[in-house]
Order: sequence, then structure tokens, then C-alpha cells
Amino acid sequence: MPLRALLTLTLVISGAIGLGYLLAAENPARFAWSDGIKHAEPRPDSPASHSPDLSRNPSPPPKPEPPDDALGFMLASAAQQYTQNIRYPEYSIPLSEEQAKAYRGNRFEPIELPLEGDGIFTVTLEKYRFVQDEDILVVATITGSSVVADSLEVTLESTEARRQHASSSLTRNPSEDYYEGIIQADAEPGEYRLIVEASIDGKPVRHASTLMIEPDLGEFEGVGSPRVSNNDLVIPVQFDANEPGFYALSAQLYHNGRAVAQLQDEKRLDGTTDTLELKAHGSVLANRKITGELELRHLQIRRLPARPGDRTDYGFGPEEGYSFSPPDLDGLTDSPASDPESEQRAALLHKLADKF
Repeated sequence: MPLRALLTLTLVISGAIGLGYLLAAENPARFAWSDGIKHAEPRPDSPASHSPDLSRNPSPPPKPEPPDDALGFMLASAAQQYTQNIRYPEYSIPLSEEQAKAYRGNRFEPIELPLEGDGIFTVTLEKYRFVQDEDILVVATITGSSVVADSLEVTLESTEARRQHASSSLTRNPSEDYYEGIIQADAEPGEYRLIVEASIDGKPVRHASTLMIEPDLGEFEGVGSPRVSNNDLVIPVQFDANEPGFYALSAQLYHNGRAVAQLQDEKRLDGTTDTLELKAHGSVLANRKITGELELRHLQIRRLPARPGDRTDYGFGPEEGYSFSPPDLDGLTDSPASDPESEQRAALLHKLADKF
């Protein structure tokens, strides 16, 4: 192969791979080299993965042979996936049931601590993020043949300084085999460790969990009158912020108990306005037969950092969410969102894929 042709091929391959990673970096919620959900950061409240049941299929299917032109196959797959993703605007992304669970931002995953023998020490919280001065309900269970004291001690300490901020006791429920108690989130916003100590078979055992304490950002005041604008269902959400700043709101749109889309909006709230507008694009609604009410669930609001280095503060809407009757949606169409820059990227990916 002539040297010039070899150099040209090397540049094309390097550029293709670089473009893929650039797209992944600029569009983390909409582009990935592989299938599946990508999370911006790992959280203790993220859903646990489940292993498939192999008992019904003891002989796994053979792995498919990779194509001879692996780079071309990768580029074609990436181009197809990216083209599909950019059909939807970033403020209105369709959701599967699995994705809806993964996007919920205030779930606490119980942590199990194995004990000697077959015992397990488990601590459960009702959520992962708590507002300052809020009561934290702590429930602990200890299974196995161990001998445990009638009460457990629980303390809240800062993760970095290891300074104790609050303490309490968990007492055994007389009718059920678990311990419960209340400790107050009386500390500055940040990450904390919740430590539950037990005396099991005469030996001290410490169970540690992580939680976050958030400032009180304000109050959700409800949902305004929805309307149709262009090719969007616009849903006004009223939030009375305690302090001015830039806020980002996200929520999940549901219909008849099924997740439809993840919606988001970002706006400065300064006391003169208290409304953020979530928009559901026609591409996620036009092909659905909408009857009855729609619901907004799992509302999460973030106060964005005012300066580099400041923390992002989190708040959450009412647990039951909001129900509302939509206006006439017959005018919505399943047309792709218009984004010339993204369309140019998709065309470039397809062009590169065609070269292999």
C-alpha cells in the first residue's frame, strides 16, 4: 500500500473514533457506543442489576462472529443509533419502564452486611436525600441465629471530618422482627454517613450507609393550565424558590400508569417569576391514544452552582406527583426535532460509515 494511502486511512480511522468520543462527551444522555443507560455519576440509589436465569437454558447461545470490517460496522451502528436519538429534543426524551426507574433520583438502595454464619444486617432508609432538620426514619433488620440486644445505636457523622452531628437509638418492634427509630438531619448540606451499631453475640458490629442532606430550596405550588405550542405540550410547573438562582427541573410524564417521557427545563427564578415549563414533544405523544388524565411524577429540582466549585443542591416534588387534563392533542405530529448541528453530525457519521 503506498505511504500516502496508508496515512490517509490512518487519519480517517482516528478521526472517526475521535468523532464518536466527542459526540459521547457532548451528548451523554443521547449517545453511547454501546446499548444501555449511561449514568453521569454512580449513586447509592441506583437500581441493582439482575443476573439472568440460566436454569432454563444451560447451554448459552454461541457468540456472534464479529464482521470482517469491524470499524465500518461500529460506525454504521453508531450512526444509526445517533440518528434515532436526535429525533427527540433534549427536553423530551422517551422512556421505557426500566429507564424510568433508573432516572429516579431519590431512591435509597438498602445495604446488606453479611454476618458470621448465615446472618445479614440490613439498614433501610425511605430515601437518599433529606432536607435540613428533616426526620430520618431508620429501619434495621438482623437475620440469622445471632443474639442481639434490644436496642441499636445510630449516629450521623460527616463523611470528611468524621464529626458526629446527631445520635439516637433504634428499638425493637414488639410485634415485628426489626428495629426502628428517628434521627434528625440537623447538619449543613453535604454527604454524611449513617452508622448503626449493634451488639451481636457479645461483639460490636458497625453498619455504615451514605446519605445526603440538602438545603430547603422552596415549595412546589402545583401545575398551571397546560397548552399546545408549536409541536409541544407545554406544562407549567410553579415553584416558589427561597433564593434566586438558576434552577433545573425534571419530571417523568405518565399515562395510564406507564412512563411516556423524561421532561426537563432550566430557568432563572428571582422572585418575579416562579414558573418553569416542561414540554412534551409531539414525537413522544403523537402515536399514543391519550385518554383521561396525564401525570407528572418524580419531580426533581436542582439549584445550579452560581460559581465553579459550588455544590448542586437538590429538591423534590410531592411523592404523589400531579395529575392534569391535557388540551386537545390532535395537532401534535410525530415529526423529528429540528437540530441542524446534530443532523450534520449524523450525516458525517453516515458518510464515514459508507467509506468502509
